[in-house]
Amino acid sequence: MSTPLAVGNSRVKEARKLSRRSVRTERRLFLADGPKAVEGALSVAGCVVEVFATAQAREQHAALLAGVEVTLVDDRAMDSLSDSVSPAGVVAVCRPVDAPLERVVEAAPRLLAICADVRDPGNAGTVIRTADAAGADGVVLAGQSVDPYNAKTVRATVGSLFHLPLALEPDPVAAVRAAQHRGLTVLAADGAGEVDLFDADLTGPTAWLFGNEAWGLPDELAAVADHRVAIPILGRAESLNLSTAAAVCLYASARAQRS
Repeated sequence: MSTPLAVGNSRVKEARKLSRRSVRTERRLFLADGPKAVEGALSVAGCVVEVFATAQAREQHAALLAGVEVTLVDDRAMDSLSDSVSPAGVVAVCRPVDAPLERVVEAAPRLLAICADVRDPGNAGTVIRTADAAGADGVVLAGQSVDPYNAKTVRATVGSLFHLPLALEPDPVAAVRAAQHRGLTVLAADGAGEVDLFDADLTGPTAWLFGNEAWGLPDELAAVADHRVAIPILGRAESLNLSTAAAVCLYASARAQRS
């Protein structure tokens, strides 16, 4: 058995640099931390560049890593590669999986999630995971949204980052227009919307437009959508957070499209 690489090893050091966005952008590489993320990455052809694992994790996840060339590292080296409080012992260096917006919308999607200026890694990752669970055909991170390859975002997707198409679009209006051009009705999730979610027609191809966690959707962006839809608040809660609102809307569409 080869000697596990230590924290000072040059390969470990180079991989650790991918914790910085500037390095991820320059190298077009990122880290997938944990067995679910690594499993998802391994399911995408050509995505995984290298897998690091501790000896214990390689044994524990033998089925996952069967046939995979694994670089053994010691516990300190793994701690340096993972930003988890309790590292699972397996991390993969991966190539980005995002696709051009045009390719995502040209695939005749029936359900999309468009996130505009979503800054929180946990929220972005949870929306991607929820979209995957609801059977959506893709997610668009638009505007000044968080880097989807941020370690916290990747972890929050629990592998869903690798399951459905993802597009990055600097211009939220362009994302909305692209969806509309392909025949999707764009619905802006807006607490002040003129359409109640319970009354909305969700049977056709739909793209949900979600805004920033703190200030929601700017009026000028919401105006580009076909309708503004409000989730009814039936109790005394002031509002729903972004990821919860996304789950409600996406599953409402999924149910309507399956009925």
